[in-house]
Amino acid sequence: MTNPNDAHKVHRIAWLRAAVLGANDGIVSTASIIIGVAAAGAGLDNILLAGVAGLVAGTMSMAAGEYVSVASQADTEQAELKLELRHLEENPEFEIDELTSIYIERGLDVDLAYQVARRLTEHNALAAHARDELGITDTSSARPLLAASTSALSFSTGAALPLLASYLAAGENVITAVACASLIFLAVLGMAAARAGGASVLRGGTRVVFWGALAMLITALVGDLFGVVAG
Repeated sequence: MTNPNDAHKVHRIAWLRAAVLGANDGIVSTASIIIGVAAAGAGLDNILLAGVAGLVAGTMSMAAGEYVSVASQADTEQAELKLELRHLEENPEFEIDELTSIYIERGLDVDLAYQVARRLTEHNALAAHARDELGITDTSSARPLLAASTSALSFSTGAALPLLASYLAAGENVITAVACASLIFLAVLGMAAARAGGASVLRGGTRVVFWGALAMLITALVGDLFGVVAG
């Protein structure tokens, strides 16, 4: 009997990657914009305007970029499957030998490898070749709309957090407030994503906090530099 506590998390990869990337990018980019503009000496109205513009532009960019990227992957997968189907129709025995070679390389003896290849070909030849020759599975296959919608929703959610922090700070120590709040958000995001994926919670949290802090620090320095120049 399968232990439910030992369930694998690999089926979550498709949406987890897009969700984590979107939320992380939303927090880091919006917080960096706010901190950079604030470091340049802008007032609260301009800071909030820049933050909102970053949220809207980032949401659309993430959705469009993720859709185009994953759709390109899906097109490539479909082209590979069509080519493989043609090979199966034109030279089925060669394709069985090809599967046999793959299973031999994975540790089966020749006779058993041939029997497995023959049986899987009779059951669903294209599925066998997609999985074992091309590496295309239901878990890893591209889903453009899912990736785009997940990225857009997660980015806007992540971006709203530092924007809210800057609004609540009301101009008082806005840089400190946004930076601290964003680092907390990033730590929670990294740990939650690691837990959902079955990875190290500490490593996941530390990684996103480090890179987020670095991005905000660099942006603050740039904003301060331009503020001095403009002044």
